[in-house]
Amino acid sequence: MMLFRYLQEKDVFEKYYKQHLAKRLLSGKTVSDDAERSLIVKLKTECGYQFTSKLEGMFTDMKTSQDTMQGFYASQPELGDGPTLVVQVLTTGSWPTQPIVTCNLPSEMSALCEKFRSYYLGTHTGRRLSWQTNMGTADIKATFGKGQKHELNVSTYQMCVLMLFNNADRLSYKEIEQATEIPASDLKRCLQSMACVKGKNVLRKEPMSKDIGEEDAFFVNDKFTSKFYKVKIGTVVAQKESEPEKQETRQRVEEDRKPQIEAAIVRIMKSRRVLDHNNIIAEVTKQLQSRFLANPTEIKKRIESLIERDFLERDSADRKLYRYLA
Repeated sequence: MMLFRYLQEKDVFEKYYKQHLAKRLLSGKTVSDDAERSLIVKLKTECGYQFTSKLEGMFTDMKTSQDTMQGFYASQPELGDGPTLVVQVLTTGSWPTQPIVTCNLPSEMSALCEKFRSYYLGTHTGRRLSWQTNMGTADIKATFGKGQKHELNVSTYQMCVLMLFNNADRLSYKEIEQATEIPASDLKRCLQSMACVKGKNVLRKEPMSKDIGEEDAFFVNDKFTSKFYKVKIGTVVAQKESEPEKQETRQRVEEDRKPQIEAAIVRIMKSRRVLDHNNIIAEVTKQLQSRFLANPTEIKKRIESLIERDFLERDSADRKLYRYLA
C-alpha cells in the first residue's frame, strides 16, 4: 500500500485493477478470494467506500450467481445428463463495460440458455439479460484419432467452432464465420489459437501458416496428442494494451471524473454559498486528491456546466465570484 499512496491517478489504477480482477474471477484464476478481499479492504480504508463499491459488487455477483444456478437446476429436474450450464449474472454498473457481441451457440446450448433466461426473468421482474459470449469458457470432451480422448478447456467462441466439426469433416473460414457469426477479429484469433499453436493444435488448416486467411480451410487434427487428459486451449491475445485501447481507457477515466468533480463543487458551494474561482479550484483539488489530481481546466468546464443547469450563478458585480442556487 505504500506504493499505492504515491499514485496521483488512483482512479486509473482502479480501472485497470477492476479489469484484471474481472478476468480472474470469471476464469476462476484467483489465487485466493480471501487475498483479493483483503486488498479491497485495504483500498477501502485508504480511499473510502466509493473507490471499492464496484469491486465489492463483483464479489457479491459471483456469490449470488451460485445461488441462482442452484435454484435453476432445482427447478429443472428434467435436464438430466445433457450439457451443464453455469451462468454468472453480472450487474452492469459493477463490472468493466464490454461491447455486447453475439454468436450462434450450438443448438443444445442455445436451448439451455433460453431455459435459463425464462427462469431468471420469471424470478426477477423488470430485469434484462444480455449474453456476453465473448467472456465465457467451456469444457468439452473430444475424441481424436486412435480413440485418444481429452477434455478441452476452451473459450465459448472456440467451443462454437469445434462443435461444428461434429457434423462436418472440413470447413472453410467463410463457412465457420457464417455458421457462428463470431466477429472477424475474434474468430481469427480463435482459429489461430486452435490451429497454429504447437501443442494446442486440435485443428489443422490449409494452407499451413501462422496467420489466418479468409481462403483457409480447417479440419480436426486426428494426430493431436497430449500427455494430459485435460488440455487448456488459450486464445491468442496481444501481450500489451494497444494505443487505441489506452486511449479508450483514458477517455473512460476522464468521463468518470466529470460527475465526481461536479459533486465536489456542489458540496463545497452548498456549504460555503459564495466562493471565488481560485478557492473553488483549491478546495475541489483537495477533496479529490485521494482519487486523482483534478485538472483546473476541467474544473472550470464543470463550473460552466453547473451554471448552465442553474446550480450556480456568477455574481453580477464580480465575475470571478460564484453563488450557490438552492
